[in-house]
Amino acid sequence: MKIQEIAREAGVSPATVSRVFANPPNIREEVREQVFAVARKYGYHPRLSSKQQNVVIVSPYHEIYPIRSYVEMVISELALALSARGYRIEMLPQDNLGQLERIRFCGAVSIGIDAEEFGNWEERFAAPLIVVDRDAPAGPGEIYSVRSDENQAMALGVGCLAEHGCRRVGVIIYGKSGIGNAELRREAALSALRRCGLPVSGRLVRFALTESYVEEVGRLLKYGIDGLFCPGGDAGILAAYALSLYNRRIPDDISLVASERTMYSRYAIPPQTTITQDYAAQAAAVADALDSRLRGNPFPQRTVIPYRLIERDSVGGRHSVP
Repeated sequence: MKIQEIAREAGVSPATVSRVFANPPNIREEVREQVFAVARKYGYHPRLSSKQQNVVIVSPYHEIYPIRSYVEMVISELALALSARGYRIEMLPQDNLGQLERIRFCGAVSIGIDAEEFGNWEERFAAPLIVVDRDAPAGPGEIYSVRSDENQAMALGVGCLAEHGCRRVGVIIYGKSGIGNAELRREAALSALRRCGLPVSGRLVRFALTESYVEEVGRLLKYGIDGLFCPGGDAGILAAYALSLYNRRIPDDISLVASERTMYSRYAIPPQTTITQDYAAQAAAVADALDSRLRGNPFPQRTVIPYRLIERDSVGGRHSVP
C-alpha cells in the first residue's frame, strides 16, 4: 500500500501521512489516530528512517521493581555505545510512556521492563523496540531482546561454591516471586544445585528484598549451609552485613558469591567473588540491533549474552559448619 492510498482513505493529504509517520509533537491526536487506523487496517508499516537519530531509553521507576543499580550500569554503557554511533539519547521513565506519542525517535530501548507493558507497539510506532533483560515475544515484528543468560549465571555461582568444597549451599534471590527474573533464577538455581549433586530443597532457595534480607540469611544458617549465593540487587552488601550479625566469618565459616557491584565488591573485606553481566556487550548488541534495522537488515530477535565469574577472596576451602 502507498502513502497516497492511505491518505485518500484517511481523508488527509500525503504530506500529513508522512508527518504522522515521522511522529512530530504537533500533530493533532485525532489526525494521528485516523492515519494509524488505516495503516493498521491494511497492515502497513512505514519504512524506518536512518536520518532520525533519537533513541528513547525507557527505565523502570523505583516502585515497580528495585533494580536501580542494574539500570544505572546498563545506562552508563548504553550512553557510551550509542553516542559513539551518532545516536542521541532521550530518557523516559516507565510511568510516562504516553510521551512516546509526542517524541520523534528512530528506536527505543527498555531496561528491565516486560515487552507486554508497551502494548501494540508495531501498530503505534514505526521503530524497533529493544528490551534489555527481558524476552521479546515470539513471532515476527519489531521487538527484539538483549539479555544475559540467567541459567548460566546460576550455574556459575552454585558451581563455584561446589568446586571449592561447599556441601550445603543456600541461595537468596534478590526480588519477589513472580516479578522480573526472580522465578527464572529460582528454577535455574534449583537445577544448578541438582547438577552439582548438592541438597535440593525449596527451603534452600529463597527470595528477599532489603527489609527481609537479614532474616532470610538467618533462616538459611539454621539449615546448616556452608556456602551462600546471593544474585541480584545489592545482595553482596546485605549478605556480608547479615553474616557479621550472626557472627559468621567469610570465608572461614561460610563462602559467599554475590553479584558484582562496581563500587563495593572488590573493596569489601574480604573482596567478594561475584557473577557479573557483560554490560558493554549488552550495549553493543543494542546498538547493533538499531543499526541493522535502520539499514533494513535482519537482526536476531533474541540475543543472549553469557555472565562472567570474578574470583576473589570470599570463597574458601572446605568448611566445618557450626
